[in-house]
Amino acid sequence: MQAVKARRAVATIFFLLGTLIGIWASRIPDIKAVLGLDEAGFGLVLLTMAFGAFVAFPIIGRQIDRVGAARITRWLAVLTLILFVGLAAGTSVPVMVPLVFAVGFCIGALDIAMNAWGAEVEQALHKPVMSSYHGLYSLGAGVGAAVGAGAIRLGLSVPQHFVLWGLLMAIMLAFVLHIPWTSEPQAPEKRKGPLLAIPKGALFFVGIMALIAALGEGAVTDWAAVYQIEELGFGSSQAAIGFALFSGAMVVMRLAGDQLIARFGPVPVARLSGLAAAIGAVMLVIGTDIWLIWAGCVIMGLGNAVIFPLAMSRAAADPVMSKGAALAAVATLGYGAFLFGPPVLGFIGTAVSLRAAFGLVAVLALLIFLLAGALKVEGRR
Repeated sequence: MQAVKARRAVATIFFLLGTLIGIWASRIPDIKAVLGLDEAGFGLVLLTMAFGAFVAFPIIGRQIDRVGAARITRWLAVLTLILFVGLAAGTSVPVMVPLVFAVGFCIGALDIAMNAWGAEVEQALHKPVMSSYHGLYSLGAGVGAAVGAGAIRLGLSVPQHFVLWGLLMAIMLAFVLHIPWTSEPQAPEKRKGPLLAIPKGALFFVGIMALIAALGEGAVTDWAAVYQIEELGFGSSQAAIGFALFSGAMVVMRLAGDQLIARFGPVPVARLSGLAAAIGAVMLVIGTDIWLIWAGCVIMGLGNAVIFPLAMSRAAADPVMSKGAALAAVATLGYGAFLFGPPVLGFIGTAVSLRAAFGLVAVLALLIFLLAGALKVEGRR
């Protein structure tokens, strides 16, 4: 019963963080206008947030090992919400830059901590639940974006919007933070090692899988619409539908992924996912009809959806590295690809074409099929 309640608590925090990301994204044009920055200047602000997350990964990994994931997650959930509301006070660049760094740090730290707590609950329940956590995160991002659109239509200012949503999420948090759960700290001898750990053994290949899946997601997020408009000649409204279909497929597959993993095991599911991701990318490369492009976006979404949750579960159960260090190492590879991979694909698009960039994504997706065996942990299928 305690594990069931803890599952609800972790799921709530995943959903909450997703809504904050969606709301932030929905108000970026307004925040950019308040700061008086052009695209390049605001891009540096966003890079500051990403840098904060990367600084957090190794630090929070060590703290999880020392203190325990549940306690760290509770603290970070509250702090992240407070700082998110505080973003509304960032009306000048000197104020906003340290704020977004702090928010990025907390978001990155919370991401690792809630995955660690979620993995503990998953192990206690003796069944996969990690994919549904990430599905709720994706669903939360969609809800946040929709709420943001509604707030803009109602004429709410950024401070009004952020404060109201923060109060609503605080009420939701109050119902789950009291749920009892004690995480066992890692033994002192297992906490030794460098602050920035590199995945070892099979976990290195798990990290590569997370990197490839994140690269595929970043490719569709940042470049699929541009590719359809500039190289295929489709309209902007048609191109936007492709990303919506991709995102919807990600949510559906993640919510259904736990049952598939429980029935067939992580390795077969990952292999089929890798094939689907590759086939979907190939459809984007060869497609000249909008329906084929849309179908490719859906299949890519289905293929990429469960790889990152599977990688997080595998990292938390790694027999060599400590839980915190393993999660931080895999997350660094995965999020690094999501943040920095699209610019690389952009360079390829400029030098060759975006069609070639998606061709590279397709080839890399096949590596997921080949590396899927690294997800297997002794005692599991």
